[in-house]
Amino acid sequence: MSMSTYARRFGLVAVSGSIYVGAVYLGIQLYGGERKGQQQSLLGDDGNKTTSYVFDPRRTATFQKIAYSYDDEIAKDEFVMGINLMRRALLYFHATGNVLEVGAGTGRNLGYYPSGSVKKITLTDSSDKMLEKANEKLRGMSNAEKERHQVMVADAEKLPFSDAHFDTIVDTFGLCSFDDPVAVLKELQRVCKPNGKILLLEHGRTKAYTGLSSYLD
Repeated sequence: MSMSTYARRFGLVAVSGSIYVGAVYLGIQLYGGERKGQQQSLLGDDGNKTTSYVFDPRRTATFQKIAYSYDDEIAKDEFVMGINLMRRALLYFHATGNVLEVGAGTGRNLGYYPSGSVKKITLTDSSDKMLEKANEKLRGMSNAEKERHQVMVADAEKLPFSDAHFDTIVDTFGLCSFDDPVAVLKELQRVCKPNGKILLLEHGRTKAYTGLSSYLD
């Protein structure tokens, strides 16, 4: 391959990368301001705050309420930030065997599990309304995909499975939605085989990019 061909390809990659970075920056500037300064707060019967980023007694009820609009609301964010590519890469390269997904919600990982290495996928969530949307997506997929998927309501802190049951456990952007993330992680470890894998795709705060942190908040 000639040097001119390499140069053209490098130029194309550089331009594409610049466009993507620019899109992310503009997305943060345009939509991040709407969320800046927002805080979770909930008043109990006694007038005191009972909600934090860890504990929210109405968490499941909130997801029940937003289930039918959730995909539309989050699709733009995930597209701008390249989340779909991250989901696909994580599952394609690392998910194998009998898979459990917790916090599956509306099934945003559906279609990303490889057909060869993954034999069975169990999707769980505490919100049956969110899982209804996942089932809707499954109904539009092939019979083979329908057969290897199971959808069920389950508490990630108290999973109805025996010890060392799954080859792979998946959680994508779900830890912030659990009342006790540490308890969930311990439960995932319990149901994962000793030689299995727990795959996590999560966001976190960064001091280097304060604008991004505000956007994620």
